[in-house]
Amino acid sequence: MSHPHDPARNGAGMSFDPPMSYGDYLHLDAILTAQHPLSDAHDEMLFIIQHQTGELWMRLAIHELTRARDLLDAARPRPAFKMLSRVARIFEQLNSAWNVLRTMTPSDYTAFREALGQSSGFQSWQYRQIEFIAGNRNPAMIRAHAHRRERARLLEDELARPSLYDVALRMLHGAGFALPPGVLARDRARAHVENPAVTDAWAAVYRNPADNWELYELAEKLVDFEDCFRRWRFNHLTTVERIIGLKRGTGGTAGVPYLKRMLEVELFPELWRLRTAL
Repeated sequence: MSHPHDPARNGAGMSFDPPMSYGDYLHLDAILTAQHPLSDAHDEMLFIIQHQTGELWMRLAIHELTRARDLLDAARPRPAFKMLSRVARIFEQLNSAWNVLRTMTPSDYTAFREALGQSSGFQSWQYRQIEFIAGNRNPAMIRAHAHRRERARLLEDELARPSLYDVALRMLHGAGFALPPGVLARDRARAHVENPAVTDAWAAVYRNPADNWELYELAEKLVDFEDCFRRWRFNHLTTVERIIGLKRGTGGTAGVPYLKRMLEVELFPELWRLRTAL
């Protein structure tokens, strides 16, 4: 008769008092007890976990984007490229998660929607921070976080810094592709406005990638990120429309019409326009 396998015989640790265990390192007790449905509806747990895990992935995206910007600003683009690639993969992960939420029907959601009150993904300060870091900046959006002063201050501080795209444009200018003063010295608290001179500069990089490889690669990393980010927005839209139709969002937004308008926002407009110019 064979005996049950004992991992301890092969050296696996089995006693964790006081050594740190897997669960201790990851603080799983805090994470796995952070789900508190407010109704008896079965699908509310799905809704909570979907959004909690999304916030965790956004936490990592912020970590990577912030470091990538610092590295680009310090003229160290190579390690920044890896981080930007990672951010694109993070948004692929977030895109896949919508497939799980889409298993929830309108009837499932209606069973607990009232329990949400006015809470809404529109109020995600981490999502707003990602937009601000990338360059889609609107100070009015901070008002949704005024009740948490530390969150509002974090977003205000972000608006005082150059965006990721600002840093990329400074690299472009520093490499000899002269950009107008209005592009380089713009109001950081506002979104970048598309400029034909910037399109021409990026187009020149793409016409001769061999001599401008780092700028060429940087541009493609930014496009990869925005491509995945746009798909995330589109998947958000279609998931919301599938579940609530044209109802208003719980946070008071117009719902689907608002999300459709957000699809028109471009983070790095000249990187898309140059394709027509080539």
